[in-house]
Amino acid sequence: MSYRNDGVLSESDLAGRLPSEERMRRGPVVIMECVERIPCNPCVTACPRGAITIEGDINDTPSVDFEECNGCGLCIAACPGLAVFVVDASGEGDTATVKLPYEYTPLPVVGDQVKALDRAGREVGPARVKRVVNTRAMDRTPVVELEVPRNQALKVRHFIQRS
Repeated sequence: MSYRNDGVLSESDLAGRLPSEERMRRGPVVIMECVERIPCNPCVTACPRGAITIEGDINDTPSVDFEECNGCGLCIAACPGLAVFVVDASGEGDTATVKLPYEYTPLPVVGDQVKALDRAGREVGPARVKRVVNTRAMDRTPVVELEVPRNQALKVRHFIQRS
């Protein structure tokens, strides 16, 4: 896998880990970008539907039953590796939403225009902050929902606030 060389997952690294386009059109669904074999399972315990599992021992990587996942996003803040995202490409028009963990201050504000970044930190275009969730139960890991161009929903994994 190419991420071992530069720390960035490639599209081929994600092959077999993404929901089908048909599933993505039906509503929000989790994208697990956890590829490291480490002893970790908070995403499994956070999922109320049992859609996330780890087969074998706790060092194996999680897998998702995309048909069982409803995209609630409880697994996002639970992941200490910041490797969980929820994509919703079900709406009409040219936009989709991406929910992602955000551990920086200041938190963005709903309506803010931000610069969407890909896995390598490269700017991929503009995004709009649609929602910010930061509850006590999330253990200080806010989840930010971005509205992005639909064709970038599988690329956007972070953002920077405009100065």
